[in-house]
Amino acid sequence: MIFGNKVVLREKRLTDARNDYSWETDSELAELDAAIPVSASFSRYLNDLTGELRQPSPASRRFAIETRDGKHIGNCAYYNINETSGEAELGIMIGNRYYWNRGYGTDAVATLLNHIFSQGGFNRVYLKTLETNIRAHRCFQKNGFASCGHLSKDGYHFVLMEILRCEWEKRPTVT
Repeated sequence: MIFGNKVVLREKRLTDARNDYSWETDSELAELDAAIPVSASFSRYLNDLTGELRQPSPASRRFAIETRDGKHIGNCAYYNINETSGEAELGIMIGNRYYWNRGYGTDAVATLLNHIFSQGGFNRVYLKTLETNIRAHRCFQKNGFASCGHLSKDGYHFVLMEILRCEWEKRPTVT
């Protein structure tokens, strides 16, 4: 477990499946992620998740986001891990809308970045977020991410953001 101020990041569990399925079939949440909502049945989804948990990809690390009192509210990950260049891509979703705009996403990103950069070997973390997702932009900027470009793909327009280890180490504490 990795402890933040408001959140705890922990390994994914099969018991997360009901919440994950609910969030991944939600069209509004999918739109924020420039994704298509999951259309598979819950049993198929559960089967796929079981396989992923048994044999996780070596190129990604996935975590559940919980409140300090143990409520599963979202997920985060770093993936596309490139050990040669010391880079990884970050992703986050607070699926439980009650926790939006309350600092949980900002704390989850700060906690995950602290974990990534304390692992050694990582010098850069990057991400892409929709140009229209202003809430996400603010969260990432509070954690020291800076815009480093734009990307248009499949009709979506993204802002590319990054943070370097040296910038993370000299940042002011996020609250």
